[in-house]
Amino acid sequence: MATLRELDSSDFDDIKTLFRGVFTQPPWNDDWSDEAQLDAYLKDLMGARTPLTLGLIEDGELIGLSLGSIKHWYEGTEYVIDELCIRTDLQGKGYGTRFLALIEEHLRGLDLHVIYLTTDRDVPAFGFYLSHGFKGAPTDVALYKVF
Repeated sequence: MATLRELDSSDFDDIKTLFRGVFTQPPWNDDWSDEAQLDAYLKDLMGARTPLTLGLIEDGELIGLSLGSIKHWYEGTEYVIDELCIRTDLQGKGYGTRFLALIEEHLRGLDLHVIYLTTDRDVPAFGFYLSHGFKGAPTDVALYKVF
């Protein structure tokens, strides 16, 4: 049975392999061919002031990943997930559901009771999160500017 483990820099190569393996595939199709950019991105996430990187481990292998950080807000302390994934060949087999349950259990042990994340509306992840009790923030909107 898959278990949860906090990850650190010693897990970097496994994190990088899983991340690239998932997010370069549909529906994301991200181009992570620039090795330096990928390393910098993952190190940014793992090097946040209060990082919390969690892995779903089965048979000693990293099969799920949550890259995020703990953030303090006036309403309480939250786990903000920047990236969450399950190995592509294992998606749709209950591992994501198990991973979320383990994450919530772990967070309760840290006295955290809020998970905040963003995703695209037009990908399967959106429906997955909704089916697991996540709700759209009524006033939040993601904005960006390219210049």
